[in-house]
Amino acid sequence: MNYRNLSINELHELLVKKEVTPLELAKEAIRLAKEDKNNAFEYIMEKEALEIASKLTVPEANNPLWGIPFVIKDNFSTKDVPTTASSNILSGYVPLYDATVMTKLLEAHAVPIGKTTLDELAMGGTGTTGHLGTTFNPHDKSHTRYVGGSSCGSAAATAAGIVPFALGSDTGDSTRKPASFAGLVGFKPTWSRISRFGLFPFTPSLDTVGIFSRNVKDSAYVLNVLAGRDEKDSTSSTKPVEDYTSLVGKSIKGLRIGVVKEILDTLKDKNAIDAFNKSLEGFKEKGAIVNYVHIPTEILSSLLPTYFVLSCAEATSNNACLDGIKYGPYYDGKTYEEVMMNARTKGFSELIKRRFVFGSYALMSENKNELFIRAQKNRRRIVEAVNKAFEECDVIYTPAAPSVAPKFTDSSDRLSDEYLIADNHLVLGNFAGLPSITVPIALINELPYGANLMTKAFEEKELFMFASVLEDISGLKNLVAKEDK
Repeated sequence: MNYRNLSINELHELLVKKEVTPLELAKEAIRLAKEDKNNAFEYIMEKEALEIASKLTVPEANNPLWGIPFVIKDNFSTKDVPTTASSNILSGYVPLYDATVMTKLLEAHAVPIGKTTLDELAMGGTGTTGHLGTTFNPHDKSHTRYVGGSSCGSAAATAAGIVPFALGSDTGDSTRKPASFAGLVGFKPTWSRISRFGLFPFTPSLDTVGIFSRNVKDSAYVLNVLAGRDEKDSTSSTKPVEDYTSLVGKSIKGLRIGVVKEILDTLKDKNAIDAFNKSLEGFKEKGAIVNYVHIPTEILSSLLPTYFVLSCAEATSNNACLDGIKYGPYYDGKTYEEVMMNARTKGFSELIKRRFVFGSYALMSENKNELFIRAQKNRRRIVEAVNKAFEECDVIYTPAAPSVAPKFTDSSDRLSDEYLIADNHLVLGNFAGLPSITVPIALINELPYGANLMTKAFEEKELFMFASVLEDISGLKNLVAKEDK
């Protein structure tokens, strides 16, 4: 039987009926991982997965994740398993502890299959900068299109049907945009809803754990396990955990959907516009009220530069330990500075070096007020604009990207509204710390295309409700890339 098309719920039913075992699922996932042609894996946890799965013999009927295989982005700490964040400077690093999300999944008796590729140190949105090279989109057998980043490997593994769900991280749009390109549900929770202990920090004021799945309810199942206070993460919320599946499939009649006109107006791809408008008609047929809300173009155009300043500055500080002494390979040198320069010169790619140089520049005392503090002030303006938009709606609904996954050879005008706004607006959810989810809404020339929903803080239940309705409208639930021949 082919299990690659099945959801968590479908696999759970088979496991409970003992029509399949966790060991059989693990072996099948490992086989598919070894046959992967999309460069999705940093490390396949074959020994670990088989050992864990072989001990799972008594099904847990009330535990949807029991025996379910998954993969995890390689910037989460995994005990006794190599963790590189797709960077040469961490080659050979083996952590002594598990990230909290890994611990929770193991306690739920889910089965880890492997560590997945990412843009180096999670900095980037293309899936092309990791030390193992480019990660490809499973829906494009010619290997000419992006799957997106930085959580590229987790997206590719889920889209290819290797596992039914995967963990990524999301600092700007690193689960939600790849989800659009890969035909997946890509979810980020409210900032602080899931512990980040053991997640390598990029920009802690923006970072969240992300979840990939092939349907909305599966993401809710995973959030049920991962959400909650963690004493190891002082920023994690004490707010009680809810049953995030409880509103899935419920009616949205009379609820207000807010479409940001300034974002929609920047789209140029007619197919994408038509797909989005068709989904709006579907919402209306479901009884929802569609309103056009406004976020000033001036604010939207400032998203990318604000993000770049803040993320580079925080990343520079957070990665100061990667110096060839505390972490990273040791290279000879007569002084500490020389050792550090040698390690970073050989350990980091050019992209990472540029970001760290810019981040250091933004934090210099003579530049801090003009760059870092100014960006922080603008972040507040951005959050205020989002909150104002929510006065007129219950959920904000936008296209997730300008078009389907672009080709590696495509170029864009980096100063155009389409690039500055349509390609980068998902960071609104990170700046405001709000839950946000991407759901596939169309196939355009056989390539997936998604749209994004965002609610107020800690309204994950309501977010999943809207998302499940959108899933019904599109009819693209449980989308899996065609198998390689």
